[in-house]
Amino acid sequence: MSPTRLSTVVLDAHDAHELAGFYLRLLGYEVRAEEPHWVLIGPPPGTGGTSLAFETEPAYVPPVWPGRDPGDQQMMLHLDIQVDDLGSETARAVAEGARLAEYQPQDDVRVLFDPSGHPFCLWQAQ
Repeated sequence: MSPTRLSTVVLDAHDAHELAGFYLRLLGYEVRAEEPHWVLIGPPPGTGGTSLAFETEPAYVPPVWPGRDPGDQQMMLHLDIQVDDLGSETARAVAEGARLAEYQPQDDVRVLFDPSGHPFCLWQAQ
């Protein structure tokens, strides 16, 4: 077994607590730890899933997706979130503060932006 393992994905934001709140509501996660400028959230015990952390970065610049101009802030990563009902979960994500991307590359995936502008995808298995 490898002595290393990926434990958490960290997203920068203007306000770590605000962005953590969005993902808490969206994913049904729980707060694991928090500090004034950092929050760690994760799935309820025994349910599986990946922990997310959020760090306040005053100079944070949201990525542009899809990329348009050479000087745009590049998307560094995105989250894929599997759902049972793409339509209802897209509507719920928007109600929680997400914004639907104008460009949608696939019928079985919805690209959205979280309140800090990070792209994420909701997808439904066929």
